[in-house]
Amino acid sequence: MSEPASISAGIAARYATAIFEIAEESKSLDSLETSINDLADALASSPELSELITSPVVSRAEQGAAIIAVADKMGIEPTVRNTLALMAEKRRLFVLPALIEALRARLAEARGEVTAEVISAKALTKTQSEKLAKTLAERVGKKVTINASVDAGIIGGLVVKVGSKMVDSSIRSKLNSLQNAMKEVG
Repeated sequence: MSEPASISAGIAARYATAIFEIAEESKSLDSLETSINDLADALASSPELSELITSPVVSRAEQGAAIIAVADKMGIEPTVRNTLALMAEKRRLFVLPALIEALRARLAEARGEVTAEVISAKALTKTQSEKLAKTLAERVGKKVTINASVDAGIIGGLVVKVGSKMVDSSIRSKLNSLQNAMKEVG
């Protein structure tokens, strides 16, 4: 992780902890999840919103007013809305994507779920994804959500990351291992 990314992750983790604890205490985890999903969708679909949270040209006051207007229009949960206002005041809105990810991780952990990052050479079918999730759930003892992506460069097989564990059964890694073994021999 690069230094700016780790700084963003650290800032986001502190905000996420505070928001999560408040939502947990007030038993509003469902509305928190809805709010962060709506916010993530808005960030993904609106280049203007992404520009707003990262632009150094926009003043703190303008950022704050804009993000509050967006939050109010979207019906964002009050704790998240107030945190966004505070983040704008402190010039921390740039960590919003990391905050969303940190909150999603905390919510999944609270539900006893874990996310598996899966990279395949071609898109997994729904059946393959469900079977993989079931197999991983048996291994880790928690409900597994698959976050699949495609990388044709792995040629075939899968690369699966669950937490700090990674299984690389891709043909690319096997070819690299074979190539290294051949270098050692000759």
